[in-house]
Amino acid sequence: MKSTASIKSHPIHPMLIPFPFAFLTGGWGFGVAGAVAGNDDLKTVSRYLVPAGLVAGLVAAVPGLVDYLVSVPPQSSAKERATKHALVNVASLALFAVGWLAGRKRANAATLAVQGVGAASLCVGGWMGGTLAFRNQIGVDHRYANAGRWQEAYVDAGDDKALEEIAHGLDVNQMKLVHVDGTRVAVGRTGKGYVAFQDRCTHKGGPLSDGTLMCGTVQCPWHGSQFDVHTGEVKAGPAEKDIETYDVHTRKKIGA
Repeated sequence: MKSTASIKSHPIHPMLIPFPFAFLTGGWGFGVAGAVAGNDDLKTVSRYLVPAGLVAGLVAAVPGLVDYLVSVPPQSSAKERATKHALVNVASLALFAVGWLAGRKRANAATLAVQGVGAASLCVGGWMGGTLAFRNQIGVDHRYANAGRWQEAYVDAGDDKALEEIAHGLDVNQMKLVHVDGTRVAVGRTGKGYVAFQDRCTHKGGPLSDGTLMCGTVQCPWHGSQFDVHTGEVKAGPAEKDIETYDVHTRKKIGA
C-alpha cells in the first residue's frame, strides 16, 4: 500500500525511525556503561543522547501518523497492529522521558531500569513496524506487469460527473482506489469492461486495490485470497465470504 507521507514513492517514516532507535538505546547503553565504570563522560553522552532521541522520535511520528490515518486500511489486521505499534512507541518515549528527567542530575539504578524497559518496548514496537512493512506491505508500492502507476481519488457520491470520469484512463487489468464519501472502493477494468467492488478483503481486511487484477479476478496482496470482480464470489481462500460489487455506468466521451 503506497505511503501517503512519501517522497517520490519512498515512505518517510522508515527513513526517520533509525535515529530515535539508535539515540535512545544508545543513550541507555552509555548510561549503563557509565554507571558500571563510574565514568562521568559516558554518563554525559547518555544525558545528551536521550533528549535527542525523544525529539527524533516525535519527528518520526509525524509521517507515521499520516500513514496511520490515511494509508493503513481501516477495519483490518494491519490497522489493529498499527494501533498497537503506535501505542507501544509512545509508551517507550514516555519511559525514556521519565527516566531522563528523574536522572538528569544523578542517574541511578531505578532511572536506568525505566529506560531499559523503554529500550525493550522500542524493540517490540520495531518488530510490529517490520511486520506492517513486510507482511502487510504498508509503504510498499509494488506493481505487476502493466499495472501502471498507483492511482487514488476522492469523490463525493453526489458528484455524478466526477463519478462518471473515475474509470477513464484505466487500461485492461489496471485498478485504482476511490474514496466515495469515506467508503473505499476499488475500480478496475477487465476485458469485459469497468468494474467496482469493495476494497476490503473479507479475510483480514487487506486492500484489494493494491493487489493483482487479471482475467476478471482480483488477488489480495496480503494472503492471496481471490475474488471474481464481476460477481464478488470467492474463487480461492483463505477468505470465505464474498465481496460486495457495485454497478458501473460510464458515458462515452465525445470524439472517443
